[in-house]
Amino acid sequence: MPAFFDELLGLEATSDTIGTGQMGARAVLVFFVALALLRLSDKRTFGSSSPFDVVIQIILGAVLSRAVVAASPLGGTMAAGAVLVLLHRLLAWAAYHNRLVGRLIKGSSYLLVQAGRILYGNLRRNNLSRRDLLQGIREAGKTDDLTQVQTARLERDGRISVVLSTLQTDSPAPTSAGAAGK
Repeated sequence: MPAFFDELLGLEATSDTIGTGQMGARAVLVFFVALALLRLSDKRTFGSSSPFDVVIQIILGAVLSRAVVAASPLGGTMAAGAVLVLLHRLLAWAAYHNRLVGRLIKGSSYLLVQAGRILYGNLRRNNLSRRDLLQGIREAGKTDDLTQVQTARLERDGRISVVLSTLQTDSPAPTSAGAAGK
């Protein structure tokens, strides 16, 4: 049986000697291993766009792609992928349990508008233009009128969330929009 898997997956192959069928078989295997690793990871890993989560997305993709084309040993790349997912989980756990670790890894949110007034210092601190802020408010708050905005905040994942004033709307629930481009 080991000879079958060796031939099927090209376990002894290099990037110069691996066959098309072996690459396809590796791609199927890597797909299911990646799927299993993502199930071990948390739902946020690929469901949000925080820098913390984007880093794992990029590195995991790069590491696992090397297994498909035999640029690195199959077992080693699978192990490296598992280590990355476990590291992500460990750091997420640490960030949840320790505020300082959370701030270092995930960043902070910044208040951008309070009681209809733009806080320009926080816009500058985050390299966010007034136009970017207003776009985010239109997308998340569904308004062009700053006087209707109780608060607008740049969240840790880059989205702008908006809480509308309760005096001027029936639905003050916060909403979010992706951060506007610069």
